[in-house]
Amino acid sequence: MGDVVIDARDGRDGPEGGPAEEADAPGDGHGRGRKRGRGAEAKRKRPMWQELPFLVVIALGLAFLIKTFLLQAFLIPSGSMQNTLQVDDRVLVDKLTPWFGSEPDRGEVVVFRDPDNWLLGNPVPDPNAAQKFLSFIGLMPAAGEQHLIKRVIGVAGDTIECSGTGPLKVNGKPLSEPYVYAGNTPCSSDEPGQFKVTVPNDRIWVMGDHRQSSADSRYHQTDKNGGMVPLSDVVGRAVVVAWPITHWSTLPVPDTFKQPDLAPAH
Repeated sequence: MGDVVIDARDGRDGPEGGPAEEADAPGDGHGRGRKRGRGAEAKRKRPMWQELPFLVVIALGLAFLIKTFLLQAFLIPSGSMQNTLQVDDRVLVDKLTPWFGSEPDRGEVVVFRDPDNWLLGNPVPDPNAAQKFLSFIGLMPAAGEQHLIKRVIGVAGDTIECSGTGPLKVNGKPLSEPYVYAGNTPCSSDEPGQFKVTVPNDRIWVMGDHRQSSADSRYHQTDKNGGMVPLSDVVGRAVVVAWPITHWSTLPVPDTFKQPDLAPAH
């Protein structure tokens, strides 16, 4: 059944059940009434050139709100997450779920602010004024900001361990990591790459998929956070590679992080 449209004027019907015409206006003294036509009462539509600035402001405001509360685009500047992410890929980061108390989980790819000079010695190119503005309102990927992107390996309470070339273990269970860059080993044989750490509350342990080319938690164990990333520095979870189109893909949690009893025993 279709929707019923009700004429709300006064219930009077015109000829053949149609809507009644509007009443005549008072006459002009010669018995001639004047019809109050809609066209005479309606305001003249504004020209497009007058409406355009208003529409632009609305569009920019919506873009800013989306970037602030929903999704933000980030540019991948390095190969530390290859082959999951390539240099110059654009990823979309979910910023909404953290507002509802969601915290990063094992296996997710997250963007976070530099927790303690991780990018020291790797200066970020200074964007021009236009790039800063477009980045600020969300019409281009974040520019000139101190952000990193890595995979979450451990959350609060987890014990993470690397011995020899691997496998990487979480709470004593080895991970199967097909996302690790081809030719790399899950664990690096240098001193920082051999470790056993327990993640404290409100922290995460992160590592790049390009294991032998990622200055991640392993290489910052002497900083103020012991190589951990505070949850307060996490911007959100990268959910999709949006650009270039040929690289389009989602970023799901790998199956190895869904194995039974991966969480620490209590």
